Amino acid sequence: MSERSSGPTRWNMPDRPRSKNYAHLRRTYAFMRPYAPQLTIFAVALAITSAATLSIGMGLKFVIDRGLSEGSRDLLDQGLLVLMGVIAVMAIGTFVRFYYISWIGERVVADIRTAVFNHILRLSPGFFETTKTGEILSRLTTDTSLLQQVIGSSLSIALRNTVALIGGVTMLIITNARLTGLVGLVLPLVIVPIIWYGRRVRKLSRESQDRVADVGSYAEENLNAIRTVQAYVHEERDRAFFARNVEGAFTTAMRRIGARAMLGAIVILLVFAAIATVVWAGGHGVIDGTVTPGDLTAFIFYAVMVAASVGAVTEVLGDLQRAAGATERLIELLETEPDITAPAQPKALPIPARGAVSFENVTFHYPSRPQTAALKGLTLNVAPGEHVAIVGPSGAGKTTVFQLLLRFYDPQAGRVCIDGVDLKEADPQQVRSRIGLVAQDPVIFAADAMENIRYGRPDASDEEVIAAAEAAAAMEFIRKLPDGMKSFLGERGVRLSGGQKQRIAIARAILRDPALLLLDEATSALDAENERLVQTALERLMVGRTTMVIAHRLATVVNADRIAVIDDGRLVATGRHEELIASNPLYARVAALQFTDGGGAP
Repeated sequence: MSERSSGPTRWNMPDRPRSKNYAHLRRTYAFMRPYAPQLTIFAVALAITSAATLSIGMGLKFVIDRGLSEGSRDLLDQGLLVLMGVIAVMAIGTFVRFYYISWIGERVVADIRTAVFNHILRLSPGFFETTKTGEILSRLTTDTSLLQQVIGSSLSIALRNTVALIGGVTMLIITNARLTGLVGLVLPLVIVPIIWYGRRVRKLSRESQDRVADVGSYAEENLNAIRTVQAYVHEERDRAFFARNVEGAFTTAMRRIGARAMLGAIVILLVFAAIATVVWAGGHGVIDGTVTPGDLTAFIFYAVMVAASVGAVTEVLGDLQRAAGATERLIELLETEPDITAPAQPKALPIPARGAVSFENVTFHYPSRPQTAALKGLTLNVAPGEHVAIVGPSGAGKTTVFQLLLRFYDPQAGRVCIDGVDLKEADPQQVRSRIGLVAQDPVIFAADAMENIRYGRPDASDEEVIAAAEAAAAMEFIRKLPDGMKSFLGERGVRLSGGQKQRIAIARAILRDPALLLLDEATSALDAENERLVQTALERLMVGRTTMVIAHRLATVVNADRIAVIDDGRLVATGRHEELIASNPLYARVAALQFTDGGGAP
């Protein structure tokens, strides 16, 4: 296996994007607004715990100056009782504050995930042509998880410590202005080295997480492709590469551990050296009589609080920057408008559905290929109940016809109509509800056979699902599965053969009972016996409904009412099989190359 550790690959992705524009975080307030009562409870609990924490310094001053210094047992007892009461209030307030901010974090992120996913489902396929699915999933999972961490933890830490910082500095000044000036001189000497080394620790932490991700990603790829790995006898090389990834993760983790251990030592050295300096200066004041022992104790308490608050706020700034970047990415996704939308007043399709189709001088370019027209002035009419096969070389535009009928895209010129209604004037969901699709590469969901077929019509009964499976010749193999219809089919239908997947997809379309049936090489993966079974079922299904088939099999085209030959996005001929063989060289060539019937060419 080639080296994949160099260059920007999915094995070595950069850290989440950062943004110093914290205004992006305000965009999450729209999701928090419905939970104003919980936010209020959090704010009240934060205020109470902060006030209680700040009062401890004054309590210590009272106990020392009035209780110990005056030798009053009653005052000492009273001070202890008050102090215990304050501690109890802090404990209860901390529980309430932590519970509600965590609840808000989880609730808001759940709402954001739901909103993002719901919006993604509205986006047209053109969006996914130009946007990586992995990037979308990253926003849906990683970015929202980062927001959860920030809203439910880091933001609370930042707010709590900001309040503590302001309150602590205020109490330092009130307690002793001269010692406060000394702290102002010493504090930068403590904070700056801690901030600088803390950034190094965070960088190594992110690098360590990346290396662990390398291990997981490499293992996932090889386990998903285990048959290929073993077929090419690649186990030893993969073991060696995996071992290098594991060792790389271990080495980076040890660098992180060493840096974190050093940071802890630096914090202890600088913080306690600063406290010792303040105690030394305050001790001289106590000896001189300019500072009371209680003042000194309270001052040390507030000085430690301020130092800890500064360090905590600095620690979460990186999280807030990454959260601002994540929020920007999520809002960008939420503000992406779908290309395909229903008009303000959509035109209703006629009832009952007839299945008439018309392409009127249609020209279309895919968003990812704006310079190349997939269809060029295509005009094609399909009567209700007609069976039309679409034939042409690869890349001629056959599948594009289906994409436009499903209104995954709108043409740049011309009209696509169903039952006489321009699809641009109709609700896309109403249009699609009249269409049944069997794609060339059938999609099988990670569910059982019953639910995969019922996907075509979620309100169908079990009996109707089974009848559809029988009609698609799928029950033959479903009965042999361990749990029959309730058998789990695996991720992407890994437990099924290609032909079995196709029959599940055909059963899904049969269950839908659509007015317009689109078959994109629906029988291409079936053997001769199963093709005859499915073809018979499809012929019964086609009765009374419009069917358009992209065909690579002779049996499909010879039974069609009409064959439409498309080349380079243009309709070049229509007619029956025998007529086109004689009159159209392109069709004759395509037929000779592509159509098979029991292995022979027509």
